[in-house]
Amino acid sequence: MAKKEKSKAAVAKAEKPKEKKAAKAGKTGVKPQAAKTIKPKKAAKPKAGKAGKAKKGVKAFEPVEMKERAKLLSSKVVYTGPLFRVLHDKLIEPGGHASERDVIRHNGSVVIMAMDSSKSKKNPWIVMERQYRHAANQFLWELPAGKLDPGEDALAGAKRELAEETGYSAKKWRPLVEYYASPGFLGESMMVFLAEGLIAGDARPEEDEKIDFRLVKLSDALKMIDKGAILDGKTLTSVLLYVRQTAGKRKK
Repeated sequence: MAKKEKSKAAVAKAEKPKEKKAAKAGKTGVKPQAAKTIKPKKAAKPKAGKAGKAKKGVKAFEPVEMKERAKLLSSKVVYTGPLFRVLHDKLIEPGGHASERDVIRHNGSVVIMAMDSSKSKKNPWIVMERQYRHAANQFLWELPAGKLDPGEDALAGAKRELAEETGYSAKKWRPLVEYYASPGFLGESMMVFLAEGLIAGDARPEEDEKIDFRLVKLSDALKMIDKGAILDGKTLTSVLLYVRQTAGKRKK
């Protein structure tokens, strides 16, 4: 073999291992690094003070202790009735805003979610009433409820109202929730009680109360809500909150 051909063969053999190494490097997926692009830095947001920080999670919904109240400049009674009185107030709201408000002042009311779970704890019977409401211009399905007398204890008032309107008494009582139905102009708070272990008795409604009451299954009450057959706010609030709070217990 000629010297030139031998030298070419030697060069080819020497280059083959390098090709294999290059092929192996390709199998490992190692790619040549691309030139890094420098992104412009975003302008830093100004940090808010403690008062400007928004709370996250459940803590954001915890009741806030009322430390600052409005400064009442004057209050004039413009109407007084058997159930409530209307006041025209001039005030300075927290934050310094001057305003005038017409407010209905009320002693407060109690709502009773009376339940009979003797036959079924998962689907108890609820005492419900049907009566005509002139303000709504129609008959409404409602839970038993009534106004408190001046200085009356809420639980004592709830027991009295349940007995008067339905004749029932209960062995076990506990508060469910307190809320304001329409705080834009109505100062009436509504305290809802859960009454269990019902004992039947004779109803003693007032002369102007024409009440038809009956026991409704919880599942049927929920169907009535879904169909729009229950429009009363205290009943919607109480039934749905009770279902929400006891959902895990009833599944067990």
